[in-house]
Amino acid sequence: MSRPDELDRLVERSRRIGADPALVLHGGGNTSTKLVELDHTGRERRVLRIKGSGSDLATCTRRDFPGLWLDDLLPLRDRDAMSDEEMVAYLARCLVEPDAPRPSIETLLHAFLPAAHVDHVHADAICALANAPDPAAAVADALGGEVAVVPYLRPGFALSKLVAEHAGARAVVLAHHGLVTWGESHEESYELTRELVDRAAAYVGLRPVRVELGGAAGLVGLRGRVSRSRRQVLAVDVAQRALAGRDDAVEIASMRSTPDHMLRIGAETNGDGPVFLVEGVGCVAAGPDPRTARTRLELAAHSHAAVAATRDRFGGASWLSGQEVRDFLEWPLERYKLTLLPPPPELQGYVAIVTGAASGIGRELAADLAARGANVVGADLAGADVEGDLSDERVVDELVHATVDRYGGLDAVVFCAGTAATGTLAEVGDAQWRRSLEVNLTSHFLLTKRVWPVLAEQRIGGSLVYVASKNAFAPGAGFGPYSVAKAGLVQLARVAALEGGPIGVRANAVNPDAVFRGSKLWSDEVRRERAAAHGVPVEELEAFYVDRSLLRREVTAGDVAEAVAFLVSDRSRATTGCVVTVDGGVPGAFPR
Repeated sequence: MSRPDELDRLVERSRRIGADPALVLHGGGNTSTKLVELDHTGRERRVLRIKGSGSDLATCTRRDFPGLWLDDLLPLRDRDAMSDEEMVAYLARCLVEPDAPRPSIETLLHAFLPAAHVDHVHADAICALANAPDPAAAVADALGGEVAVVPYLRPGFALSKLVAEHAGARAVVLAHHGLVTWGESHEESYELTRELVDRAAAYVGLRPVRVELGGAAGLVGLRGRVSRSRRQVLAVDVAQRALAGRDDAVEIASMRSTPDHMLRIGAETNGDGPVFLVEGVGCVAAGPDPRTARTRLELAAHSHAAVAATRDRFGGASWLSGQEVRDFLEWPLERYKLTLLPPPPELQGYVAIVTGAASGIGRELAADLAARGANVVGADLAGADVEGDLSDERVVDELVHATVDRYGGLDAVVFCAGTAATGTLAEVGDAQWRRSLEVNLTSHFLLTKRVWPVLAEQRIGGSLVYVASKNAFAPGAGFGPYSVAKAGLVQLARVAALEGGPIGVRANAVNPDAVFRGSKLWSDEVRRERAAAHGVPVEELEAFYVDRSLLRREVTAGDVAEAVAFLVSDRSRATTGCVVTVDGGVPGAFPR
């Protein structure tokens, strides 16, 4: 038996199991194979290859299956007891590759069973049986007397020994937990899992679980409630609307189909966890990012469906005691999986609107906030998530509604939409003057007004960042329509700071200058006019702006993005009513 063939087949079998959400979900379950490998001396030795803790069966690779010397594990069966700490330390000394991932918590369960291949799944239909008022009777009736049932024990040494006592059975159902099957071939183990799960599903009448995503509009208050300590986004499963309206919805919400789900979606729905059943809406899940929120929706859908099937089939259900729930949630071996996650990005969970996001500074700001973990909705005339003229109230309403519907709320708005408007006061046309005010000032007022109720209802504060201009304090001759509007924008930011303070909303302005690269503001016409106003050749305009600044350096959109990210983030939690200059140092534009 060669390791590459058998290990690859283990990966294939595991992925086949992981691809079926009715069997396992997102990191749940574990699989193993016993084989023969060569040790460092070239001797043949028996090895257990088992899924590493926290690995996902659906996406696993060879690297996700650490090997342990089986002959070092089997003598543990003679022990009477072994603590979790002793077990983890012992398993570490049995690893074939010392730098391999930590093996599954269930390693000894797989090792103590004599079969060559072992699978453990948290199948919905099996859990529906395992949570019946009398699990043993339910399993016997549904699957036959050859399938053993063991009472609930937290995974570890004691459970491993208990399951091994039933090695002569066809399979083992773990009460309130899941199913263990085995076989002398990969196919035998998998096919037995498939057979028993299908029979259980037919017995309890469990249909395939589906998630149907809906909008989160109208859930702003809930989003604020779950985001008090850390920003969260919401996802909604409208397929659970009927379940949320059941008379026994409270009872269904009070338990889980398997403990494996509790770390990810909490011990109960509508409690302190991130999952809620809302009558008339369905199931709502909160998460630090959309993917996590949708994952939690899926876990909740399967857990709720299995519990409901148990209650419908048996008229009631059984579950863990409060102490058993607490023991599991506080269990270091299970919580270890959470330590494998990378540290979150700075703005994870934030929801931000960026206007003018299709080009220039706005595009850089949107990309930068997204790279920092924020969920960004961009707006522009074209090429953005929401398209249209933001001086039109209907477009503003659409933008805010789309954002709240997608993520459940809002944390920041970056007002960057703008247009260049040149001409002396004596020459500028009335329409051009009004257009500059509409785009560079009024549109930002309309959006400020529209997001205010959302921020107030959430009650978690927020940040408004107005991208104005150096011209707000140091206007240029022949640039009046633009300069006046930008000065008004700074004043709008200050008023927003005054009125936003009582609800924790910060409002600040950023004043850039001469950001040429990628900007639509600096059209050929504007370049010619500004060059003429300063008395320099057009080709020397950029150098002129650099030379006139104190720092003698080019200002880029990335420089503006750094300032905006600071003002959006909690790093500026004590800053409001401020104007941050990003102009290389123009003395005439110093805030005052």
